[in-house]
Amino acid sequence: MTQSRPNRQIRPTRRTVVLSSAAAAAALAAPSFPAQATTRAGKKAAADLQPYASYWFPDSLPTGTPDPGAVWRSLKAWTPQTDADLAYNRSTVPLAERFTPVAVNTTARAGQGRISSLVSFNPTAANPSQGHAGADYYALTHWAYIDELVFWGGSSGEGIILAPNAPVVDAAHRNGVPVVGNIFLPPTAYGGKLQWTRDLVQKDALGRFPIAEKLVQVATSYGFDGWFVNTETGGGDAALATQMLEFLTELKRLGEPHGLRITWYDSMVESGSISWQDALNSQNQDFFLKSDTMFLNFNWTSADLSSSGTLAQNLDRDRYELWAGVDVEASGWNKSVNWEALFPNGGSHVTSLGFYRPEWTRNHLPADRTPGQFHAADDQFWTGTSLDPSRPSTGSWRAPAAAVADKSTVSALPFGCSFNTGHGLKWYDGGVARSDAAWNQLGLQDVLPGRRWVVRTTGTRPAVTLDFADAWRGGSSVLVDGTLNAPVVVELHNTRLPLSADTVVRLAQRAVSGPVQVELGVALRAPDKAGDPLTYSFLSAGTPGTSWSEATVRLSSLGTGTIHGLAVRLTGSGAVKWRLGGLLVQDAEETVAAPAGLKVDEASGDGQFRLSWQGASGPVRHYELWRVLADGAKRYLTGTCASVAYVKGLTAEQGEREIRFEVRSVGEVYTTSPAASTTHPW
Repeated sequence: MTQSRPNRQIRPTRRTVVLSSAAAAAALAAPSFPAQATTRAGKKAAADLQPYASYWFPDSLPTGTPDPGAVWRSLKAWTPQTDADLAYNRSTVPLAERFTPVAVNTTARAGQGRISSLVSFNPTAANPSQGHAGADYYALTHWAYIDELVFWGGSSGEGIILAPNAPVVDAAHRNGVPVVGNIFLPPTAYGGKLQWTRDLVQKDALGRFPIAEKLVQVATSYGFDGWFVNTETGGGDAALATQMLEFLTELKRLGEPHGLRITWYDSMVESGSISWQDALNSQNQDFFLKSDTMFLNFNWTSADLSSSGTLAQNLDRDRYELWAGVDVEASGWNKSVNWEALFPNGGSHVTSLGFYRPEWTRNHLPADRTPGQFHAADDQFWTGTSLDPSRPSTGSWRAPAAAVADKSTVSALPFGCSFNTGHGLKWYDGGVARSDAAWNQLGLQDVLPGRRWVVRTTGTRPAVTLDFADAWRGGSSVLVDGTLNAPVVVELHNTRLPLSADTVVRLAQRAVSGPVQVELGVALRAPDKAGDPLTYSFLSAGTPGTSWSEATVRLSSLGTGTIHGLAVRLTGSGAVKWRLGGLLVQDAEETVAAPAGLKVDEASGDGQFRLSWQGASGPVRHYELWRVLADGAKRYLTGTCASVAYVKGLTAEQGEREIRFEVRSVGEVYTTSPAASTTHPW
């Protein structure tokens, strides 16, 4: 890679691009106001009840006025008891355990380089707590290649400490990926104030670090996994650097009992100045030693990464605790990267990889982009132009699937997947659209197949996509579209599921066009080595009609053991379009307890409602809130993993004097509970 390398002490960093784009985005954010802490159940004048992800300054606030839509808050003054939006921002999905299947190709390495992904989902002050109307959202799905997600954000006009919202954490945790919030101390050229750095690392009269205590309290109260510390405000000295090291020590000590992690960004050095090293070296190694991982700035060379990995090992640390930064915000897969310095072909990885702003896959598309267009671009970014990780593409872009072994969390029953990506143009239930409104709520995303898409056939390969024109449940389904001139095996999930005489798999499917015979593939052993295919036993799943139907496949003929993979085999003749809307695996009937005590906590004069209920006893995947109309028809409103929900834009139907709500629990294979209900006068 040829890249300019000015003097490291004085050169600018890519932050000029980051902050200018963040400021522009913040200026477009819709105004928001904090919800009141008290409950107001009666009808009232219109007010904005929308909850947002939380953001703060460490202690002192700026002078002047906030950016549009922002509310300035002090973290030092924050408490869980006075946080009116805490229930909306709390993740309820525990971090799942992961395993690494045998790699599907010979180039992906297991147990070596990992991937961190720094993503800005929305401007700092405009991250809705539970999703919102509209399908245009960075609904990332390639969690199998990600080992840490940084909820990127922060600006001097909004706030510089940003906590991740619940939907992102819920989706990531379901896939075994930890999520960390962001602490961003901006350069002075972009509004940064050295006082904010001093506020962050301040000590009280007893020598404690009050902001470190608050950061741990926020993470444990909200249910996320730690902090990315990015200090880029110049003007510091060695004494400030020493205090920063003490602060990191205390943050780590307080967070470790809760499993919290710290990622340090390559910025401040031991002198206290801001000097991007693009490497681990003697000037920044103490900060690395106080953290769990370190994100190296972007202008690294082969020598930088080699020496960094060696130094990490000499410090008795893992070289893969270093993320080599790759900035893809502006050019995505067109970015020129010295892949051989990082992930050499035929050799061990040198460090791990840190993607900066991979949401380029959405942002570079036209403003009228569709979910399908976004996922097509995102698949190419993570899998390569072949769109098949079993035969990785070669070329200038080394897609993660070609270098990093995928991971899975599918290891317990019951397990269900409706191939829901967490956004859609409509909401479907049982193959019927129950809401015509576009939506996004990443917390409702399923654990999707990690390898998309491994397709094995001796004939013509059909297109396999996540499609939004129809679904069995949620907003999307798998569409196989092409000419079948030989049987086609589409691999789905890599699993470690227990197999017993009672294990049953249900497939929700429909043949859009062309008759097709469907078989379920079940792999009972792992491949011997990387690149070898799974061997499946195939059981008939019938010949579906043109309407949605469920096929039940009993696995008793396969004996007992462990299911290592699930697939479908399609046999037909000529042009075929076939949809898979559900893959449900269980060995007993699922029962789901009902929620109780549904009530309206707040309502505005323009159709906004905040509701809450008592969570069900026992396992629940998520809750769904519905509206019951006067004729008994039910309209889907929203879903959430929490026991609270916010909805807006509701209006009275003709002659309707009150609105009726119902909430149900939903299980892992989409069994629904009886409803709790309430009414509220218009």
